[in-house]
Amino acid sequence: MKTKLFLITPPFTQLNTPYPATAYIKGFLNTKNIESVQADLGIEVILKLFSKEGLQNLFTVGGLKFQVEEVSDNSKRIFALQDEYIKTIDSVISFLQGKNPTLALQICQEDYLPEASRFAQLEELDWAFGTMGTQDKAKHLATLYLEDISDFIVECVDANFGFSRYAERLGRSANSFDELYEALQQEPTYIDEILLSILKERIEMIQPTLFLISVPFPGNLYSAFRSAQWVKKHYPEIKISMGGGFPNTELRSLSDTRVFEFFDYITLDDGEVPIEELSSPDPSEGGEPRRYKRTFLLENGEVVYKNDSTKPDYKQSQLGTPDYSDLLLDKYISVIEIVNPMHRMWSDGRWNKLTMAHGCYWGKCTFCDISLDYIKVYEPVAASLLCDRMEEMIAQTGENGFHFVDEAAPPALMRSLALEILRRKLSVTWWTNIRFEKSFTADLCILLKASGCIAVSGGLEVASDRLLKLIDKGVTVEQVAKVTRNFTEAGVMVHAYLMYGYPTQTIQETVDSLEMVRQLFEVGVLQSGFWHQFAMTAHSPVGLYPEKFGVVKETEAIGTFANNDINYTDSTGIDHDQFSFGLKKSLFNFMHGICFDYNLQDWFDFKIPNTKIAPDFIIEALQEENEFNIKPSAKIVWLGGKPLMEYFTKTKKGNSWEMMRLTFHDKKESFTIQTNKEEGEWLVEILSKISVSNSKTFSFSEIKADFETHFEDFELFWYSKPIATLKEFGLLVL
Repeated sequence: MKTKLFLITPPFTQLNTPYPATAYIKGFLNTKNIESVQADLGIEVILKLFSKEGLQNLFTVGGLKFQVEEVSDNSKRIFALQDEYIKTIDSVISFLQGKNPTLALQICQEDYLPEASRFAQLEELDWAFGTMGTQDKAKHLATLYLEDISDFIVECVDANFGFSRYAERLGRSANSFDELYEALQQEPTYIDEILLSILKERIEMIQPTLFLISVPFPGNLYSAFRSAQWVKKHYPEIKISMGGGFPNTELRSLSDTRVFEFFDYITLDDGEVPIEELSSPDPSEGGEPRRYKRTFLLENGEVVYKNDSTKPDYKQSQLGTPDYSDLLLDKYISVIEIVNPMHRMWSDGRWNKLTMAHGCYWGKCTFCDISLDYIKVYEPVAASLLCDRMEEMIAQTGENGFHFVDEAAPPALMRSLALEILRRKLSVTWWTNIRFEKSFTADLCILLKASGCIAVSGGLEVASDRLLKLIDKGVTVEQVAKVTRNFTEAGVMVHAYLMYGYPTQTIQETVDSLEMVRQLFEVGVLQSGFWHQFAMTAHSPVGLYPEKFGVVKETEAIGTFANNDINYTDSTGIDHDQFSFGLKKSLFNFMHGICFDYNLQDWFDFKIPNTKIAPDFIIEALQEENEFNIKPSAKIVWLGGKPLMEYFTKTKKGNSWEMMRLTFHDKKESFTIQTNKEEGEWLVEILSKISVSNSKTFSFSEIKADFETHFEDFELFWYSKPIATLKEFGLLVL
């Protein structure tokens, strides 16, 4: 029998764009002519729940709780306004799908949507949204409206509900399978019933032989098991496999046999070869004995791990283009939850997701899972192939926005990609994660912006040079300041991941980190940030060698189910939790350009030491030093167009010589430079050679050699006023 695969992402990930794992696998399966269908059951459940019929059913079920126990005034208010919610829901969802833009005008009048407790925050946020356009403000109000309904669901219908996660508590740090197993023995919840009704429809229509469930996060785990449980009960002949980010990090030492009441297989790391092996003809149907790639299964009542396949993992160039067909691309909904500009990009707009490289080119950060393949196996994708895939995806999805989901995009590859995008004259918008390393010069940042890069996010982590060295981040705070300045001045938004509570971090270092962050926002080189509390994971250097980092694991026992997050005690004995509120509140204000004059003590309700960081540390770090040392191998690229040329004669003290005036037009303005005739003609010719539209790039040494075949003293010409003007308008040294 021919294998037919059904791939799903279970509820819930993002509302605005599909999680890309199934699209990647489907793209690979296409190259092998293996038939597959994919679905994002998260968005499908949301659309069924948040519809006229869905809310009618929801309020009927939720109203039953009113008869048996006391509920909050907020839920009573929402229940009383149910007719208003039922009347408006379909129009609001259509608006958030981008299909009903005129509704924004009505939403912004603030007498259209029913309002409950989420709208109470509006007054204090008014100033933050004061300059916001009508569409964005309406999206935010519509988001609050959905969150009000969500609050009602959590209190009156299903306590586990959440828009981007479901029953996450059951999946997080689940060393034992007991709690999740017990939850799965209960009757399906209201949300489960919606999920299972959609799943039933799909299974009956597709009739797959192999059912693949991708579980990226703890918040997808419960619904993955619920889906597998239903299929196992009603279609026991269908084989079921789990893969994705959660098993890759959490289930590497799995031994609980009960998991295999739900799943036949659990695969680790890159899914292509494991799935290809599972797709091969079954031995019972005359196929060869099956081999497995990084796969857990049950044999003779015991969990075994098999990795006897002789097939190597595929190179990135062999994987095919991610295929988004089958997904409801026009049905995703864009929401604006909070005013953090980077988080807003996560939840607003449709992004095609790609990676520039497999793994991380740095691969040293001590808090990161650098022992696992998804980090340690580094393999970049050629820029030309990336652009081919981008063009294919634009044609397929109709969207030209790309989120490169790399651990850290390599600067050299970003440069090559930007040049290729500009050569092909592609109009795209893209953003990615980076390391704040010195390769990101001002000119490289200008090139990236010209190619469509609108934002980067990177780990500043702990803004302390001692701790950055301990983390092995490979950067200093001074360097981060310069790189963020380069991006900001090029017009690229910068988001910093910030960390507190790293092993051996002192209270003084936390305070000094906050001061560094305050100064970075005050001088305007950071636009967005988020504080995370350090968590120790089993596959990071800190988790593997805790003694090197001054921490002690609280337990060495390995659970039978998930093993990643580790409880530990820090030799400093500091309670880092106490900093959480103050760090986040101060950051919220800094992101809005206010409260820079507050004393750091004002953010905390307990005594902290004064900072030891000089108040002008970041300003000093940003003092410009003239760069006269250009590497001979540096690439010289011209982003501008062809100039208009005029010849004229200049006379001084009875001497006359021919001059040339070159007038350039860029998108915003025009400018003119003057040179002598011969140098001007050479310059026009060289600018056409080094134009970004050409496939060949020229190095600094090649241009210098070319100049010196005609004239003398290239350096005098290169550092002259006309060239300085061109550098302001797109003559780049890369």
